Amino acid sequence: MNTERIKKLFQNRVFRVVSVCLLAFLLLLAVWKVFFPQKSDDAATAYEPTATEERLARLLGEIEGVESATVMIGEEDGAAKSAVVIVRGDLGLVTRSRVIDATANALQIERRNVLVYPADN
Repeated sequence: MNTERIKKLFQNRVFRVVSVCLLAFLLLLAVWKVFFPQKSDDAATAYEPTATEERLARLLGEIEGVESATVMIGEEDGAAKSAVVIVRGDLGLVTRSRVIDATANALQIERRNVLVYPADN
Protein backbone atom coordinates (compact mmCIF):
# COMPACT_ATOMS: atom_id res chain seq x y z
CA MET A 1 0.00 0.00 0.00
CA ASN A 2 2.85 2.41 0.76
CA THR A 3 4.65 1.60 -2.47
CA GLU A 4 1.56 2.43 -4.49
CA ARG A 5 1.25 5.78 -2.70
CA ILE A 6 4.89 6.56 -3.47
CA LYS A 7 4.43 5.58 -7.14
CA LYS A 8 1.36 7.79 -7.35
CA LEU A 9 3.26 10.66 -5.70
CA PHE A 10 6.10 10.42 -8.25
CA GLN A 11 3.60 10.35 -11.09
CA ASN A 12 2.34 13.77 -9.94
CA ARG A 13 3.93 16.34 -12.26
CA VAL A 14 3.98 19.17 -9.70
CA PHE A 15 5.79 16.96 -7.18
CA ARG A 16 8.41 16.00 -9.79
CA VAL A 17 9.02 19.64 -10.78
CA VAL A 18 9.33 20.73 -7.15
CA SER A 19 11.67 17.79 -6.42
CA VAL A 20 13.92 18.58 -9.39
CA CYS A 21 14.04 22.28 -8.43
CA LEU A 22 14.90 21.40 -4.83
CA LEU A 23 17.65 19.01 -5.92
CA ALA A 24 19.04 21.60 -8.36
CA PHE A 25 19.09 24.20 -5.58
CA LEU A 26 20.92 21.82 -3.23
CA LEU A 27 23.45 20.99 -5.94
CA LEU A 28 23.98 24.69 -6.67
CA LEU A 29 24.45 25.38 -2.96
CA ALA A 30 26.99 22.56 -2.67
CA VAL A 31 28.94 23.85 -5.69
CA TRP A 32 28.89 27.38 -4.23
CA LYS A 33 30.27 26.16 -0.89
CA VAL A 34 33.05 24.13 -2.55
CA PHE A 35 34.22 26.58 -5.19
CA PHE A 36 33.43 29.89 -3.46
CA PRO A 37 34.23 29.44 0.23
CA GLN A 38 33.47 32.31 2.56
CA LYS A 39 36.49 34.50 3.19
CA SER A 40 37.35 34.77 6.82
CA ASP A 41 39.28 37.69 8.24
CA ASP A 42 40.37 35.49 11.14
CA ALA A 43 43.58 34.46 9.37
CA ALA A 44 44.57 38.04 8.59
CA THR A 45 43.78 39.36 12.03
CA ALA A 46 45.24 36.39 13.90
CA TYR A 47 48.82 37.46 13.17
CA GLU A 48 50.42 39.49 15.94
CA PRO A 49 53.53 41.44 14.91
CA THR A 50 56.66 40.99 16.99
CA ALA A 51 58.29 43.87 18.84
CA THR A 52 60.99 44.08 16.16
CA GLU A 53 58.38 44.27 13.40
CA GLU A 54 56.51 47.02 15.24
CA ARG A 55 59.69 49.02 15.86
CA LEU A 56 60.71 48.71 12.21
CA ALA A 57 57.22 49.72 11.07
CA ARG A 58 57.40 52.86 13.24
CA LEU A 59 60.88 53.63 11.86
CA LEU A 60 59.68 53.25 8.27
CA GLY A 61 56.73 55.54 9.04
CA GLU A 62 59.25 58.33 9.58
CA ILE A 63 60.48 58.15 5.96
CA GLU A 64 59.24 60.95 3.72
CA GLY A 65 56.32 59.70 1.62
CA VAL A 66 55.43 56.85 3.97
CA GLU A 67 52.21 57.35 5.93
CA SER A 68 52.37 53.98 7.65
CA ALA A 69 54.00 50.60 7.19
CA THR A 70 53.37 47.02 8.18
CA VAL A 71 56.34 44.66 8.40
CA MET A 72 56.62 40.88 8.50
CA ILE A 73 60.07 39.42 9.09
CA GLY A 74 60.96 35.94 7.89
CA GLU A 75 63.32 34.31 10.37
CA GLU A 76 65.41 31.18 10.33
CA ASP A 77 67.21 29.98 13.45
CA GLY A 78 66.40 33.26 15.18
CA ALA A 79 68.03 35.43 12.52
CA ALA A 80 66.22 37.63 9.99
CA LYS A 81 66.40 36.24 6.48
CA SER A 82 63.79 38.30 4.64
CA ALA A 83 61.17 40.98 5.12
CA VAL A 84 57.89 41.95 3.53
CA VAL A 85 56.87 45.59 3.92
CA ILE A 86 53.41 46.94 3.10
CA VAL A 87 53.55 50.73 2.73
CA ARG A 88 50.68 53.20 2.75
CA GLY A 89 51.52 56.53 1.16
CA ASP A 90 53.41 57.80 -1.88
CA LEU A 91 55.38 54.75 -2.95
CA GLY A 92 57.51 56.28 -5.68
CA LEU A 93 60.89 54.95 -6.76
CA VAL A 94 62.85 57.04 -4.25
CA THR A 95 60.54 56.19 -1.35
CA ARG A 96 60.62 52.48 -2.23
CA SER A 97 64.43 52.56 -2.37
CA ARG A 98 64.60 54.29 1.01
CA VAL A 99 62.24 51.74 2.55
CA ILE A 100 64.33 48.86 1.17
CA ASP A 101 67.58 50.44 2.40
CA ALA A 102 66.23 51.17 5.88
CA THR A 103 64.75 47.68 6.24
CA ALA A 104 67.85 45.89 4.96
CA ASN A 105 70.17 47.91 7.21
CA ALA A 106 67.98 47.59 10.30
CA LEU A 107 67.71 43.81 9.92
CA GLN A 108 71.23 43.33 8.52
CA ILE A 109 69.98 41.45 5.48
CA GLU A 110 70.56 41.92 1.77
CA ARG A 111 68.41 44.39 -0.18
CA ARG A 112 67.17 41.63 -2.48
CA ASN A 113 65.55 39.93 0.52
CA VAL A 114 63.27 42.91 1.17
CA LEU A 115 59.96 43.04 -0.71
CA VAL A 116 57.94 46.26 -0.66
CA TYR A 117 54.29 46.47 -1.71
CA PRO A 118 51.74 49.30 -1.74
CA ALA A 119 48.84 49.03 0.70
CA ASP A 120 45.19 49.04 -0.33
CA ASN A 121 43.99 52.60 -0.01
